[in-house]
Amino acid sequence: MFRVIATRHVPLTRALATHASAPTRTLDTVTRHDWSRDEIQKIYDTPLLDLVFHAASVHRQHHDPSKIQLCTLMNIKTGGCSEDCSYCSQSSRYSTATKASKLVDIEPVLEAARKAKENGSTRFCMGAAWRDLAGRKRGFERILQMVREVRGMGMEVCTTLGMLSPEQARQLKEAGLTAYNHNLDTSREFYPKVITTRSYDERLDTIGAVRDAGISVCSGGILGLGESDEDRVGLIYEVSNMPEHPESFPVNALVPIPGTPLEGNDRVAVHTLIRTIATARIAMPTTIIRLAAGRNTLPESEQVMCFMAGANAVFTGEQMLTTPCSPWDEDKAMMARWGLEGMRSFEQISVAKKEAARLEQRSSSTEAGHVTEAAPAAT
Repeated sequence: MFRVIATRHVPLTRALATHASAPTRTLDTVTRHDWSRDEIQKIYDTPLLDLVFHAASVHRQHHDPSKIQLCTLMNIKTGGCSEDCSYCSQSSRYSTATKASKLVDIEPVLEAARKAKENGSTRFCMGAAWRDLAGRKRGFERILQMVREVRGMGMEVCTTLGMLSPEQARQLKEAGLTAYNHNLDTSREFYPKVITTRSYDERLDTIGAVRDAGISVCSGGILGLGESDEDRVGLIYEVSNMPEHPESFPVNALVPIPGTPLEGNDRVAVHTLIRTIATARIAMPTTIIRLAAGRNTLPESEQVMCFMAGANAVFTGEQMLTTPCSPWDEDKAMMARWGLEGMRSFEQISVAKKEAARLEQRSSSTEAGHVTEAAPAAT
């Protein structure tokens, strides 16, 4: 059922704590973009221990198994969203404890990014509860400045701002954005039962605009929405057959929030979480798989099983968007117990390739005695 592909490993080299100047591994392999749903379903249905074993084998062919990417997420504009995502407390359609606020100023964002970097995070993500950026010119300009400043710290920068036009994606790229998060959430078939205000194809259009702009795509889903195993397979089928696999695939476990339509849903079983991660790892061998929302509810042993199955990134820090997050000190202690260490910025090969020109400029500036980020390269 599984095909093991030989790869050539290049020894890892040490670099700055938050910056990898060049890819550290070369992969002699062909990544598939022609998976059938039946093929993915057969992988998903494999006995769990066998599935984890095969996923762990694939993971070790393409990644350093001792490395975990540490990411920190900040909500830069809370609540008041016009969308009806049935899991989200930020929707204006539901009565929840989350209150709407304006877009934050730049300095608190930079302070949070500096704190994240000091604690070992190498990717800083910013989320705004918007459907899109229409009519938000001044707010978008402020976000572009946030991106420039955080990127100047030597960190990877990710945003999630709703739907984007090709021109908005281009401006984000010029500002130095590393990645854009836009989750598909679930399968195409189940999606209308979760969200009605934005179509599946509209989500794919935004992902296409991001990819065409040369920005890495971060796109995954949420488990526990009421979906079936076939829907989890359908999600992996959609992302694994994109022209480029997403640079990262977040796997969220629904945190039911009072006041939302899904407040009564049960937490997803850990074996379902592990099975989904392992299947995604086999279908998308070079993608970073991010254990995201709901991780703080998992005992340490279950988190480690997710890492064994192929997860190699987490959100860490004080909070995610509207749900709790495991704090840095706890995560660093856990990683030390299991022989894990933080990944450097721009260490992932696909990201380093897209950032090559800018990283080369940074390297040249450092050699000349400058330590700040070089001016954004034109796209």
